Amino acid sequence: MQTIKIGLIREDKIPVDRRVAFLPEQLNTLLAEYPKAEFFIQKSPVRAVPDNVYEDHGFPVVDTVDHCDILFGIKEVPPANLIEGKTYFFFSHTIKQQPYNQKLIRTALAKKITLIDYECLVDEKGARVVAFGQYAGLVGAYNGVRAWGIRNKSFDLKPAFECEHVAKLKKELPKVTFPANTKILITGTGRVAKGAKEILDWLEMREVSAEAYRTQTFNTPVFAMLRSADYHQHKDGNAWDSNHWHHNPEEYVSTFEQYIGVTDMLIACAYWNPKAPVLFTKERMQAPDFKISIIADVTCDIDGSIPSTLRPTTITEPYYDYDPRTHSEVEAFSNDKHITIMAVDNLPCELPTDASCDFGEQLEAAVLPALLGTADKAILERATITKNGKLGAHFQYLAEYAGVTPITAEVE
Repeated sequence: MQTIKIGLIREDKIPVDRRVAFLPEQLNTLLAEYPKAEFFIQKSPVRAVPDNVYEDHGFPVVDTVDHCDILFGIKEVPPANLIEGKTYFFFSHTIKQQPYNQKLIRTALAKKITLIDYECLVDEKGARVVAFGQYAGLVGAYNGVRAWGIRNKSFDLKPAFECEHVAKLKKELPKVTFPANTKILITGTGRVAKGAKEILDWLEMREVSAEAYRTQTFNTPVFAMLRSADYHQHKDGNAWDSNHWHHNPEEYVSTFEQYIGVTDMLIACAYWNPKAPVLFTKERMQAPDFKISIIADVTCDIDGSIPSTLRPTTITEPYYDYDPRTHSEVEAFSNDKHITIMAVDNLPCELPTDASCDFGEQLEAAVLPALLGTADKAILERATITKNGKLGAHFQYLAEYAGVTPITAEVE
């Protein structure tokens, strides 16, 4: 029986990422399910699971994974580190034609690499099957709540990354207190938003409808989750059509104005299409009735839907203040007239072991049967950005960005 050698690569992108595609216990399960597979672990000084733990489970820890057929990472692999002819799984951040990763996709083509992007692994209906979104929302909301305590000098939560695990993070939450009628708004209803909701549910905050949120006062803290339809409308006043919205966001305008004067904290979790309207403008943020004092921008789109997201922040320094009068960054928590911004762009890294465990389970359930078993391989084909020096069939729109002529790619 011919074996398939699979490597878990070291994360070399800076800032470092401590997550991993599979925990040792998960690899043991995969070995039992797919006996033709062999797993090798590339040495890493930063991985959340130390090298010796993999060794204790019987997996070779090696300096290089050049001998492996398939390589699993998390973040982008630096172009110089890509190994010719291999199959890679990682988040490439190329499908929106990101300029900073243009060299990555061109190198993958030149080295005839099969690049499969986690973000593009979707089922027949187009729903993603693997993601870290829940942990991004969970940690992002926690960071927003922590900012409230610091800004108002009302409670002091341990940073999420010092908690290490969700269970320890939850133990911090009894410290939290909010005044009556505090209102927190979550945009989105997907995995990221549901992760944010977990924090507010653990705080036993009351969830209310979008209409009640914007029109009523309450004697307890409340929150609402907004669907796209709750803060957008068609320019011509046409009835809401979710499918039309997703395919034609440029034909819509924002109606977020109705929430600005009643919201204390915004947790932005909704995916934003650059063709869609922004939530509000920097000029609107200057108005006296702009009540939002904390924005936890989990989406972290620079120059995106939230104009105060000027840059990503870091795990160790997650906050800065935004001065709406000058449209500039100032020191965090320096003035109550400023707006506190949380824009960490790698939030799941604050709980790397738990996030990795969940991610590995998703890969095992939805992807490994196609990769190593007999399941339909269409899920892999839909996510294959490059193969044999050509763009995948679903990514011909990247031709100019990738520096190639559009052609029909080989798809097995």
